[in-house]
Amino acid sequence: MLKRLFPPSPQTLEKAAPSGPVSVLLRKAEYPVPFPHALEYSAPCRGTWNIVHTGMLIPGTHQIFICASGCLRGVVLTAAEMGFMGRFSSIELHENDLTGRDNEMLIIEGVTDILARLPYRPHAILLFPACVHHFLGCNLRFVYQTLRKRFPDIAFAECFMDPIRQTRHLKPEERLRRAISRLLPELPKEKQVSIFGNNLKTDGDSDFVKLLQAGGFAIRDMSDCQSYDEFQKLGASRLNLYTNPFSVPAVQDMKKRLQQDFFYLPQTWDFTEIAALLKELAAKLGLPCPDFSHEQAKAEKTLQEARALIGSTPLALDLSFTFRPFGLAKLLCEHGFAVTKIYSDAVSPEEEEDFYWLKEHHGNIELWPTKAPLLRVLKRPAAPQDGKPALLALGQKAAYFNNTPYFVNLVESGGRWGFAAVQKLALDMMAAYQQPKDIEANVSRKGLGGPCIL
Repeated sequence: MLKRLFPPSPQTLEKAAPSGPVSVLLRKAEYPVPFPHALEYSAPCRGTWNIVHTGMLIPGTHQIFICASGCLRGVVLTAAEMGFMGRFSSIELHENDLTGRDNEMLIIEGVTDILARLPYRPHAILLFPACVHHFLGCNLRFVYQTLRKRFPDIAFAECFMDPIRQTRHLKPEERLRRAISRLLPELPKEKQVSIFGNNLKTDGDSDFVKLLQAGGFAIRDMSDCQSYDEFQKLGASRLNLYTNPFSVPAVQDMKKRLQQDFFYLPQTWDFTEIAALLKELAAKLGLPCPDFSHEQAKAEKTLQEARALIGSTPLALDLSFTFRPFGLAKLLCEHGFAVTKIYSDAVSPEEEEDFYWLKEHHGNIELWPTKAPLLRVLKRPAAPQDGKPALLALGQKAAYFNNTPYFVNLVESGGRWGFAAVQKLALDMMAAYQQPKDIEANVSRKGLGGPCIL
């Protein structure tokens, strides 16, 4: 399938040429939604994580998806590409199931049959009903009550694959993290902090990690648990830290249920905000805040080195690279880089200030969507032939849409945070500028940074 999408044929491009502009200049863009919400296109850039990837982070669990074959295709492929089909099952729904079956009992008996056939006993089941169960008015409360009574030794996480309601209700990623958090028991609190809800293991060089280590706190990372017992010990933490915005419902729920406070460490690229967050975290834990001026100076120096090498080469970046693309664009503009394109379908409220700063000071930056159907047939630039980057991209989507082999291949900031993240970004930019990559080979890998056999 990926082969067919790299790129569209010349005949297809000629027949389906865009009839109007796809992008908008930042100075003309509207906050918070610059583009209409309509039919969506998914570019063949597979590095971002989905709910199957995230659920597989919890050892000793088994996932069961209940939906039609068309919906199952993607999640089955994800499990297969991870090499985790032994931890994945499905209950396929057919048209006659919607009108001629007791769908509550279909789920209950289907799960019972799966558990009877499994060669191992999972500690927990991540159960994923789908959109159709809303349409059917399926009594899922009864389903879970019955399953828990039948299998008292197994925990059942109430997940959902529900993309049709994700613009008005909890997104599937948010619901999944909350469901995972409800597998945790309330335990006596230790001098321990959890990092909850991230897909990627937190980089050990991140500044807040150094702060916690200096203060004598044990650190447990949900994305780095090696056993179900280790995962359960997250319940003994005094504080949950999160950098992924999808974690909000989960940490709020754990505060009520487990008496665990939480603290948000957004993927900010602003030096002042980084320092303020470190100081606030230290105060919350009763710790002295170390002097991070040396780390900030190193980040500044490395950025200057990157600017000297890259010069005025145009830069493009996208929303899969970081949760704060506008904040990153501001940092780069402030340090003299030539940011020319940002790929983002909307602007987060967290980035309102950065959006308006860019709009005022760098209004000629092109703002592009990533899901507009016209992108499917929009002619991509010719690949550079002289060995010199015509454009440097940060993120897979920016690289793909601009057909540039010169790109930094990360998602969700690669698990990095703080001044250390800025320094490593600058180093990555210099490396990407000097060494081209195979675009298709890199962006075809699903769930970048996690287990994948592709």
